[in-house]
Amino acid sequence: MRGKMVFNTGAALLDAVVLAVVSKEPEGTYGYRITQEVRQVIDLSESTLYPVLRRLQRDGCLDVYDREYSGRNRRYYRLTDVGRSRLAAYREEWKSYSERITGIFEGSGEEKPPVAAE
Repeated sequence: MRGKMVFNTGAALLDAVVLAVVSKEPEGTYGYRITQEVRQVIDLSESTLYPVLRRLQRDGCLDVYDREYSGRNRRYYRLTDVGRSRLAAYREEWKSYSERITGIFEGSGEEKPPVAAE
């Protein structure tokens, strides 16, 4: 069942994925490209993404600037120090969380016998 995620996507996970995508380009990347990369793992529309980008900017995680491209301005986003710090915290939390979930999934098929009292 590869493709779109069936689990609910909370705001923190969405923030973490957006910060991770933006972090791949040190000079920044633009909104449409961010949307396309995020869509590879989470089903969302541009109308969902832009409020996330604005919130991350308001929280000091993203720096925003415009650059001309093909005769018009294109809005770019790049991580700030606050954004890099928040992404590092999200990565640590994800590692711990995913290890716990994987442990449950991998152990779910094995029933352990009850321990006998002596």
